[in-house]
Amino acid sequence: MQTSSTRDRIVVAASRLIQRQGYVGTGIKQIAKEADATLGSVYHFFPGGKEAVAVAAIAHGRDEFADLLRTALDGADDPAEAIDACARLLARELRASGWTDGCPVTAAALETLGTDSPIQQACADALRTWQNLVADKLLGCGFPSPEARDLAATVINTLEGAEVTAQVTRTEDPLLLAGRHLSRLVASYA
Repeated sequence: MQTSSTRDRIVVAASRLIQRQGYVGTGIKQIAKEADATLGSVYHFFPGGKEAVAVAAIAHGRDEFADLLRTALDGADDPAEAIDACARLLARELRASGWTDGCPVTAAALETLGTDSPIQQACADALRTWQNLVADKLLGCGFPSPEARDLAATVINTLEGAEVTAQVTRTEDPLLLAGRHLSRLVASYA
């Protein structure tokens, strides 16, 4: 992704760093350095400091994953096939990153559990956004609303857990297995 503005570079750098080393392990000076920006620029665009940068980074991660989800979901008319395709795409992307580019939302969420911070709110918003994308696909395929919403939550919850497991075990298997079983589950409602 080509980033032209200093603010964009800061957000992308923060998103990548949080994705790889978590919110707690990412420092504001490191973000500035990775973004090829001054510390003053970071505080200019994010007067709220590290937390404000993290919220923007999580929104960026939300949008990046939403694009990936849309690509997979739009790539197949059959919703069961689309869900499996999504898991396979996640597995390929994670493997290609050397198991480091997991979900920045998950990393930040786990480190800020038990708080009602802007970071937790941004993480919850990201999960809702992704669930809504899956639900929209299912609704568009004729699923009744309650089932579509429940299945969408199950899909996102399962994929998030499988992605973490794939990172820890350094294998695509958890995501591929999740995709196959989610596909069967979705097909059983059709």
